[in-house]
Amino acid sequence: MEFSLLGPVTAATVAAGELPLGPAKRRSVLAMLLLQANTTVSVAQLIDSVWEDEPPAHARTVVQGHVSRLRATLAEAGADAYGVSLATHGSAYLLRLPEALVDTYRFGELVARARPVEAPAEAVGLLREALGLWHGPALSGTVPTPPFAAAAHALEERRLHAVESLARAYGALGAHDHAVAALVPEAAAQPLRESLVATLMLALHRAGRRSEAMEWYHRTRRLLADDLGVDPGEALRAAYGQLLAPTAGAAAAETAPHADPWATPQLLPRRPAGFLGRDRELDGLTRLLDGSGEVALVTGPAGVGKTAFAAHWGHVHGAAFPDGRLFADLRGFSGGEEAQPCEVLREFLLALGTPADRIPSSQQAASALYRSIVAGRKLLVVLDNARSSAQVRPLLPAGAQCATIVTSRSRLDGLVATDSARPLRLRALGTEEGVALLGTVLGPDRVAEDPEAAAELVALCEGLPLALRAAAAQLTARPRWRLARLAAALRDERQRLALLSAEDTGVAAALRASVARLSEDDARLLSALGTAFSRVVDVSAVAALAGADPDVTRYGLDRLAEMHLVDEESTGRYVMTDLVKLFAQRRPE
Repeated sequence: MEFSLLGPVTAATVAAGELPLGPAKRRSVLAMLLLQANTTVSVAQLIDSVWEDEPPAHARTVVQGHVSRLRATLAEAGADAYGVSLATHGSAYLLRLPEALVDTYRFGELVARARPVEAPAEAVGLLREALGLWHGPALSGTVPTPPFAAAAHALEERRLHAVESLARAYGALGAHDHAVAALVPEAAAQPLRESLVATLMLALHRAGRRSEAMEWYHRTRRLLADDLGVDPGEALRAAYGQLLAPTAGAAAAETAPHADPWATPQLLPRRPAGFLGRDRELDGLTRLLDGSGEVALVTGPAGVGKTAFAAHWGHVHGAAFPDGRLFADLRGFSGGEEAQPCEVLREFLLALGTPADRIPSSQQAASALYRSIVAGRKLLVVLDNARSSAQVRPLLPAGAQCATIVTSRSRLDGLVATDSARPLRLRALGTEEGVALLGTVLGPDRVAEDPEAAAELVALCEGLPLALRAAAAQLTARPRWRLARLAAALRDERQRLALLSAEDTGVAAALRASVARLSEDDARLLSALGTAFSRVVDVSAVAALAGADPDVTRYGLDRLAEMHLVDEESTGRYVMTDLVKLFAQRRPE
């Protein structure tokens, strides 16, 4: 079974051929579900997507009818055998399927693997295969509403970027006429796309067709002036400069510490499998990053899913960052040595196309070079698992079009104070989202057998995705167990942490890494809270037990709250979750 969005929206199998998807609105519902595959899509979002004007009063019923028909069409084509299912989650729908069945995913994978400069011959093959997946304008056959127009535009931007990458790969092989052949029709169709015209000018120049390259520059300059009232941008001016002084330009290229201007790094981890929910937080992150050069700070307790959240957002909004996506695990709470900024800067600069021998040895110089390279780019930078603000600051890009996501178990108040980072806290999943997460791992049928036990498992796991996935792993390894049996086992506090572990991961391992970053005094305070208090404590009671000054005790509790090991419920009153309490009880003094 294959789904196509890069051209007319279609679904097909080898046995049945193209499936009958029905009218444009039904095809549009499928397209929107495919654009957000393995993510819940609300009925309200579908309504907004498939009606150009004010939707009718019965719009919800119409959408439900289209979904019902799509579900029947998929079932008749044997979708289950391909791992495809269309499920209802409250007032939302989830189209679950292996991502490789969608041509947009395969296109992105092929483009991401292509390295036009380092491995041009391989890149030509990958990019030609990727572009061969296109069969016309993206999302053809859907209703012409703003959401689909925006999605089609984003996909077209990705296609044009792939064409430019193909031309660069041809250029690296010396096949400049092939580069010109790939670029001319695109530049003719997109005469105001300056990066495309600049690439074509250089390809023409290197193919010995300098006069044609000059004609393209002057034609584009006139169009920019007449249509937009602006002068050529930096890319076009730089290409024109190489036409006028190619020798000087070549000499400068040999001596200046530069990066490949076309390098588009894609370092983001693969899209998290089974990610769902978090719609409100995802929208909140989008709002935080809607300005110029914003830094979003995603915080929360161990196991709440900060890394998956940031990676998922980065994949969903990938088209907004045509110049690439950088990612680094800063290992702030990984139980080992944290990543040094100079180490990360080197990896970033290499990914951005800087030759290894041109990377400065000092952190300050490397940071300055990094900032200058990304200054004019539309780039996403994800700095995951940060321990401190000082670790993050040298890695922040300077470009007004760059967006940065920092994740940490610590609040990183210093980053908020000095770099205007905009915080967003992730909290535990609610019961409905937690049950849905169990369903993505175990299968909806197994969860539906005992919904009360599923809800109890969410409560015993305190809504932490890490704990829920560990619980699901226990059940996957024991296919004969019902959910109620694991819930009963987890009620026993003596074995709860052990059951919520899977090999080297789990709640205990995550908490151990957090506590390892505490001072000895704060670690002892946490242990005392676990053994001598219920889930709720106040400053005066803790101070009295320890025989300490209340202010000193308050500062200690504040540091634990900063690490999300306790929560300040009100002034002087703190709450500890059961899982943290169980872990604290078992820690040695």
